Amino acid sequence: MATGDGFLVLNEKDWEKMTAEQRDWAIFNTLCRMDQRLSKLEKRPIVDKCFSFLGGILGGAASAFGIKYGV
Repeated sequence: MATGDGFLVLNEKDWEKMTAEQRDWAIFNTLCRMDQRLSKLEKRPIVDKCFSFLGGILGGAASAFGIKYGV
């Protein structure tokens, strides 16, 4: 039911075997873990965000160049 990184993953068979209380707990637990992960992503240093932004610009420019000149 859980992966190596601690993120809860359920398949259809697991879901069918669970009681309503277990399902509610699984949903709550999954949402809490997602919130923790998003909080960590949002707290990344500004340098990481700038590099990601610049990478997007460079990738977009390379794509536009490739489309225009058929490289």
